[in-house]
Amino acid sequence: SGMLPQPSHFQVKTNYFTMSDAVVVKTRKFKKNPLLSRRQMIVDIVHPGRANVPKTELAEVVAKMHKADPKLVMLFGFKTKFGGGKSTGFCLIYDNEEACLKFEPKHRLARNGMFEMKEQSRKAIKEAKNKGKKVRGTGRSLAKHRAKRAAGAD
Repeated sequence: SGMLPQPSHFQVKTNYFTMSDAVVVKTRKFKKNPLLSRRQMIVDIVHPGRANVPKTELAEVVAKMHKADPKLVMLFGFKTKFGGGKSTGFCLIYDNEEACLKFEPKHRLARNGMFEMKEQSRKAIKEAKNKGKKVRGTGRSLAKHRAKRAAGAD
């Protein structure tokens, strides 16, 4: 009759999906990294009709897939494909909490609530940096550390 059926992604969806419903999580390029005691992989998420999936939900799903603790799953670098409906990001699953605290950058630990970032003014940071520059030789790192501590105190 001349009319082609419209693809389903043109229909406006008003209901929200649960994780089990309509969200597909796939992992690829899986690699074991024993030196940093972690597993690393790329995570592909297909989430049609939904803007994005929270990292907390994803952490639980990935943890279940790989029999791990959701606390030790670090998800980052997610990019949504043009047009939406699909996102790709990176995932690290640490073997234990010590390894996670040792190797993971502080900002990512802070995002996962495993580290408390202390607020420091831009001026304090710069003063600490310049104080550290004045000392030469082996005492340099100590001086930098002391300056940083002093800047954090005020």
